[in-house]
Amino acid sequence: MERIKPTGSWKKLDDHFLRAISDPWYKCLVNLENLISEYTFLFYMKKGIKTMHLPITTGSISSPMGLGSDSLPVKINLSGCDTYLADSMQFALEYGCRFFENGTWYIMPSFRGEGEDARHLSQFYHSEAEIPGTLDDVIKLIEEYLKFLCENILKEYKDEIIEIAGTTEHIEKLINLKEIPRITFEEAVKMLNDDPKYIEHSEYGFRNITRIGETVLLKKFGGFVWLTNFDKMAVPFYQAQTEDKKYAKNADLLMGIGETVGCGERHETGNEVKKALKDHNVDENEYKWYIQMKDKFPLKTSGFGMGIERFILWLTKQNDIRDCQLLPRFLGKNVIP
Repeated sequence: MERIKPTGSWKKLDDHFLRAISDPWYKCLVNLENLISEYTFLFYMKKGIKTMHLPITTGSISSPMGLGSDSLPVKINLSGCDTYLADSMQFALEYGCRFFENGTWYIMPSFRGEGEDARHLSQFYHSEAEIPGTLDDVIKLIEEYLKFLCENILKEYKDEIIEIAGTTEHIEKLINLKEIPRITFEEAVKMLNDDPKYIEHSEYGFRNITRIGETVLLKKFGGFVWLTNFDKMAVPFYQAQTEDKKYAKNADLLMGIGETVGCGERHETGNEVKKALKDHNVDENEYKWYIQMKDKFPLKTSGFGMGIERFILWLTKQNDIRDCQLLPRFLGKNVIP
C-alpha cells in the first residue's frame, strides 16, 4: 500500500489553497481535525465540563514579556485601541470556573509572535481547559482526554491513519498505559548529567530543557513522559509554587516532537499573584482584574493547553508542523485566502 504523505504544498502559497483540495493529505488532515473537535465535545459533555464563547482579543496576555515567558505577544491596534491577540485564554477560563462548578474548556486559535519552523506555528489551534482542583487533578483529566480521543479516532479512522503513519502501535500504546510516567525537572537534570546540550542555564539563574534533552527523555521513557516542577522562574507568573517556593506546580507532557501538552496549578489568592508578578518583573497594573477576581472569589484551579497540530503530528507520525494547517498563516505574510 502506498502511504499518504504531506506534499509540502504550503511552500508555494499563491495557489496552495487550490492544490490542497485534491491532495489526499489535506483530506485526512481536515477529517482528523473534525474528529478531535467532535470527541473533545463528547468527552467534556460526559464530564459535565462546559464550554464558553470567548473573545480572541485581550488586554491581559497570559504569556507576557517577563521572566519565565516562552512566547512573544501579538500586539495589534483595533480602531485606535492597542490590544493583543490571545496566545491563550487561560485567564478567561479561570474566570469561567467561577460560573461552572466542574470547569470549562474550548478549542480556539492562539497567536504567537515567533516565526514558523518545523516545530512551531505563529497561529495554531489550542484545546484548553480549566478545572477546580490541583495539578494532579488536571494531569488525570488530560490522560483521560487523550485516551478518549485516541480510542474513538481509532474506531472511526484507523485505516486512514495506517495509510499515513504505517502503524497505530504508538496510539494503542498510549491507550494501554495505566498512567504516563512522571519525572521532576530536578530528577531530569540529574538523569541528563546537567549536560548543556540538554539543560540550559539562564543568566537569571533558572534552568530549562532543550529540544535535544526532550528527545533523550522520550527515548528513555518509551515515547511518553510528564516533566514536572520546573524552576519557578522558568515558567510564567501564574503558575503556583511548591511549598519550598523553589519549583512551579506545572508539568509538560512530552510525546511526539516534544512538549505537546502544558499544564499547571494556579495561584488561589490575589496576594499570591502579586508576589509572583513582582518576582517575574511584570507590571501589576496590567493584571488588576485578575488580582481582584482572586481577592473576591478565591478558588484553586488547574488547567492545560494542548496544541492540536502537535497532537496531529504525533497521531500521523510526521515531523513538520507546517504540514498541519489547511490554510497556512505565516508571520509577516499576507496569505490569501
